[in-house]
Amino acid sequence: MPRVKRGVGHVKKRHTLRKKVKGYKWGRKNWLRLAKTAAVKAGAHSYVGRKKEKRVRRNLWQIKINAAVRAHGLSYSKFINLLKTNKIGLDRKIMADLAENNPAILEKIIKELK
Repeated sequence: MPRVKRGVGHVKKRHTLRKKVKGYKWGRKNWLRLAKTAAVKAGAHSYVGRKKEKRVRRNLWQIKINAAVRAHGLSYSKFINLLKTNKIGLDRKIMADLAENNPAILEKIIKELK
């Protein structure tokens, strides 16, 4: 069996790792041992952050909708319930955008529900 020299693969692996950790502080951008752990932890944190971002956005939408419908004598939960019973398929993202940018359209929707 012929001898296999592994230098090319090893250099490529280091190169991709260094690209991942570019801009990190202290030795985590230079030293391989620190760079490996930094890259793994950064990936874990970014995964959690992507999930958390969805929760934060939905919470913000709920706050915006609640503030807008309270001016018309409704609570958020009653408003959402009216939307579901009347089978209006607008999601919270769209409703929050309407509440912030087009309150007149949201007012028409609320009058339609009542």
